[in-house]
Amino acid sequence: MENLVENARKLALEVLGAEQRWDGTPFITHPDNVARIVEDEIGLPAACVAAVYLHEATRVHPEVNISAFPQDVLTLVDGLNKISTIKPKDTRLEAENYKRLIVQYSKDPRVIVLKIADRLEVMRGLQMFPKTSRDQKLLETLMLYMPLAHQLGLYNINNELGNIWFRYADPEQYRAITNKLKATEKDREQIMAEFIEPLKKKLSDAGIVYKLKVRTKSAYSIYRKMQAQKVPFEGVYDVFAIRFIIDCEDDPKLEKDLCWKVFSYVTEEYESDTKRLRDWLTTPRPNGYESLHITVKNKSGQALEVQIRTRRMDIEAESGNAAHWAYKGIRHEASIDRWLQSVRDALEHPLDASPEEVPTPPDKEIFVFTPSGELRILPAGASVLDFAFNIHSGLGCHCTGGRVGGKAVPIREKLKTGDVVEILTRKDQRPSRDWLGWIVTSKARTKIKQELDAAERKAAADGREILGRRLRNWKLELPDEWMMEYLKARKYPSILPFMAAISREEVDVNDIKAFILQKQNAQQERSAQPQLQADAAGEAPAPRGYAGTTTDDILVINAKNVKGLDYKMSKCCNPVFGDDVFGFVTRTEGIKIHRISCPNAAQLIERFPYRIQKVVWQETPSAGGFQCTLAVTAELDHPVLSAIMDVTGMFKVSMRSFNVKENLRSGTYEITIRLLVPSSAELDKVISQVSNLRQVIKVKRI
Repeated sequence: MENLVENARKLALEVLGAEQRWDGTPFITHPDNVARIVEDEIGLPAACVAAVYLHEATRVHPEVNISAFPQDVLTLVDGLNKISTIKPKDTRLEAENYKRLIVQYSKDPRVIVLKIADRLEVMRGLQMFPKTSRDQKLLETLMLYMPLAHQLGLYNINNELGNIWFRYADPEQYRAITNKLKATEKDREQIMAEFIEPLKKKLSDAGIVYKLKVRTKSAYSIYRKMQAQKVPFEGVYDVFAIRFIIDCEDDPKLEKDLCWKVFSYVTEEYESDTKRLRDWLTTPRPNGYESLHITVKNKSGQALEVQIRTRRMDIEAESGNAAHWAYKGIRHEASIDRWLQSVRDALEHPLDASPEEVPTPPDKEIFVFTPSGELRILPAGASVLDFAFNIHSGLGCHCTGGRVGGKAVPIREKLKTGDVVEILTRKDQRPSRDWLGWIVTSKARTKIKQELDAAERKAAADGREILGRRLRNWKLELPDEWMMEYLKARKYPSILPFMAAISREEVDVNDIKAFILQKQNAQQERSAQPQLQADAAGEAPAPRGYAGTTTDDILVINAKNVKGLDYKMSKCCNPVFGDDVFGFVTRTEGIKIHRISCPNAAQLIERFPYRIQKVVWQETPSAGGFQCTLAVTAELDHPVLSAIMDVTGMFKVSMRSFNVKENLRSGTYEITIRLLVPSSAELDKVISQVSNLRQVIKVKRI
C-alpha cells in the first residue's frame, strides 16, 4: 500500500510541479499537508492518502488518466472532485442543503472526512489568502465544515477550526480568552494535583492503572458558552475538566466496571452534583462517544468537571471514530463498515445539539454574495438597498430593486446570510428622504443624506454669494455671533438652510440689513456709556480689548498701577469668558491674559511673581467672541464629521476651521476645530455634546 501512496504523489508532483500557492510556495505542499492530516491525525488508510494526491492532480488537470489506480481510490477521487465544483455562489444553497449535496456526492463517506482534512489545511494557512477569499473561507468553515466535523466526532479538528475562525472573526476577544487561559494554567495544574492526592491510595490498592490529564476547553468553546449564557470568562465553570484515562483490556464489560469503580471512589471523596451526571457508558452517543461525566466540589468548594474513560474511548473521543484505523491497524472490518454507515446516517439526519455545540454566525452580521461570488458583510436587517450602497454609492443612488436567488425583490427586501444578490438600476432613479427611515448601514445613510442635500448645498452657495454681495454694497458686516443670533431667532438649525432660504427668496435680505443696523446702534450706545462715566469722574478709560472684542469683556483689577497698558488674550492657551485667568505684564505687549491651566502658567508665576496681575471677568459677557481650539479623536466613520458640525451649529459658536487627519495605525480621525465662542459655559456645552457622540473617543481643549 506504500507504493500506492508513492505512485499517487509522483503523479501529482508531475502534474502540479509548476503550480504555486498564494504565498508563492509549490502547490504540492497543499496535498502533502492534507495527506499528513489524513494519515497521522485522523488515521485513515493508504487509499485515502492516495486519493488526496489524485484529487488535486485531476482537479487542476481533469485530462490526467488515473484509471490504473484501485476502484475504491477512484471512488474517493470522484467524490472529492464533485464536491470541489460546488460553490455557494453557483448553487445558491443554504448550509443544510449544501451539506446534503456533499453527502449525495460522497458514495464513500470517507470523502467527507477527506474534505474536512483539506479545509483544516487551508485554515492553518489562511493568512496567505486575499481578504475576500479569506472571508469566504471563514464563512464556509463556520457554516459547513465545523458542523460536519462535530457530527463526525472529529472533536480535535472541530476545536481547531473553531479557534482559527475565532482568531480572525474577533481577534480582540480571542486574545483576551487565550491570555486568560495561559495565565490560569498553573492554577489548573495545582487544582488537579490537590484533587488526585486523596484518591491515589484507593486507586492503587484497587490495582487501577490510569493516567490523569487536564482537558481545557478551546477558546472558541469558551466564547460560545460566554455568548450563550451571557457570562464573563470567570462565569464559565467548566473551563477545564480533570480526565481519568484508564489503561485496561479492550473488553466492554471490564471497561465499564473500571469506569464505574473510579466514579465511586471520586464521589465518596467529593460531593457530586447528580443533576449533571452524564452517562455515555450505558448509552453511548449516536456518533459512538463513550465516557462518564460528573461535576463535583473540591475542598475549596470549587465546581470541577471530571471525565472518566478508558484509553480506547479516549483515542476515539480525541480523533473521532475514524481512529479505529490508527488504533487497530484494520482496514475493512465489519466495525468500520458500520461506522461508515453511521456517518452517512448522521449526515442525512443531523443530531439535535445544544447551542454551545452547534456553531452559528454572529447575530449582528450577515454574509451576502455578489453574482460573481464576492463576499460582502452587512449588519443584520440590511436590505437590498444597503447591499447596493455597500458595493458602490452610484449603484445605490440608482437602485430600483434586485434579484435574490433569481427572484425579483423590492429595495426594502431584507437579506439573510448566503443570499446571492443582483442589483437592478434605472438612470432616472434618485434617493428619496423616506429611505432614511429604514436603511441600516451608515455608508448608505451618509450617501443618501449627501445626495438629498446636494440641491440644498447649491442653493446655499447661491444664497451666500447674494448676501455677501449685498453686504459689500451696503458696506456692512455680519459677524458670526450676530448671524447665529439671527438664525436662532428665526429658528434655522444651521447656516446651510438659512443661506438656501436666501437663494429661494424665503428670507428678505433687507430684514438682515435692518437687524445689523439695530445691533450696531445698540453696540455704539454701550460703548459710549463707559466713556461718559470716565469723563465725569476725571479718569482715563479702561484698557482696550483685543481686536474684535468690546471694552467691557475684561476687567483688570488693580489696574491703576499699569494705566495705559493694553491687554490681549495669550495665544498659548486662548482664554474664554468664564475661564479662571490671570494677567502677566510683558515688557512690550502690555498685559497678556492666560488661563490658570495654561501650560506656561506655573513657570510664569514661579519666575516672575512681581509681574502677575489679578484679573476677573465682568459679571456678564458682551457680544464679543473668543477663539479656542478643540482636539477631537474619533473612530474612522465618515458620519462622525457631519455629526460634529451639526453639534457646533446647535450653540452660539462659530466654526473658523475644521481640519481632519486619518491615523490609519490607530484607526482614528484626528480632528482639530477652531471656534469663536462667547463664553466658557457655551464652550463646555459644545465639548459635552461632542463627547457624547457614539464615534467620539476623546475631546480635548488645546
